[in-house]
Amino acid sequence: MRTVEEHQAVVAALLTPLPVEEVALADAHGRVLARDVAAAVALPGFDNSAMDGYALRWAEVSTAASGSPVRLPVAEDIPAGRTDVVPLAPGTAHRIMTGAPLPAGADVVIPVELTDGGTDVVEIRDILPAGSHLRAAGEDIAAGAIALTAGSPLGAAQLGLAAAVGVTTLPVGRRPRVLVLSTGSELVAPGQPLLPGQIYESNSQLLVAAVEEAGGEARRLHFVPDDVDEFLTTVRSELAGADLLITSGGVSAGAYEVVKDAFRGLGTVEFAKVAMQPGGPQGAGTVDGVPVVTLPGNPVSAFVSFEVFVRPALRRALGYASPERLHAPARLSGALRSPAGRRQFLRGRYDGGHVSQVGGPGSHLVAHLARANCLVIVPEDVTELPAGAEVDVVLIEGALQ
Repeated sequence: MRTVEEHQAVVAALLTPLPVEEVALADAHGRVLARDVAAAVALPGFDNSAMDGYALRWAEVSTAASGSPVRLPVAEDIPAGRTDVVPLAPGTAHRIMTGAPLPAGADVVIPVELTDGGTDVVEIRDILPAGSHLRAAGEDIAAGAIALTAGSPLGAAQLGLAAAVGVTTLPVGRRPRVLVLSTGSELVAPGQPLLPGQIYESNSQLLVAAVEEAGGEARRLHFVPDDVDEFLTTVRSELAGADLLITSGGVSAGAYEVVKDAFRGLGTVEFAKVAMQPGGPQGAGTVDGVPVVTLPGNPVSAFVSFEVFVRPALRRALGYASPERLHAPARLSGALRSPAGRRQFLRGRYDGGHVSQVGGPGSHLVAHLARANCLVIVPEDVTELPAGAEVDVVLIEGALQ
């Protein structure tokens, strides 16, 4: 029986780093940066005002106070975007807007709230320290400095920074092309009438969404027959261009395990039991040179297996600096029991440093999975934990709140 870490290593070894492509900023959202990106310009690009107010020489207004204002003629208006800013002449003020270039000679900006707001002559009614409300060129980032580091997920803030420093395209890892296949003669497409013994097929929907959340492009292969020869023929005809095939179902010890029966005969896919619950039966290898990961068929087992083995491998191949989910310590709201020798991944609700178990350990309880926002990890050598015990939880993004 493999440990969880041993099977993680097997799956990770199947997926090599993906090719890098250059994409426009508009197409980079949700991708991962493949190389460091330097700032083409400094931020700010010039000394500018942090407030609407008046650019002044501090020494000329340092005596201003309530009841003893200082009055200066307003020589210039400087709106944001003005490019022909003239130096500040001694004994004058420039009315200036937030973000507008600071005139040479000014060393303080007094907010309009501390003045009478004059346009010809301004009355300075209070003073601030020299240097107040000034933004120095390059104080955020210098031209040529690294703005974004390789392995960074590209969200709203990162794309905003890229645009701000003059970048128009970004190098990203190509999305992995993943083929998703669920097996089982009992499966029926949602919306179709069910006969006795049939169930609606849900794993492919679950896994396609999981692949896309991880950064991949998924394609669903529907209802491959539970016949070894037909199964192999159909699968092989679909593998061209795929970076990974994920199957669910057909890998246990039963009499009709088509995935195991078909792939075992090729000699390139290895099946093993992993010391975990749910998700013990696992398989990994290649078919016609394409990496294959075979997951168990129960929905919770398939989900947990994807989270533990496939998601980090996909994100590592994409180049993520941190491919793993975030973990957090939490206190148990209630006692729990766990089988010896198996690492348990229990559905949980994490809230403010505490976690409560959601539903039982059954791998068919998909409704409970949909209400969970974390997985509670119970180590292999722990069989019971009291309420209040500290556990490690894996935070699942996108769970219902």
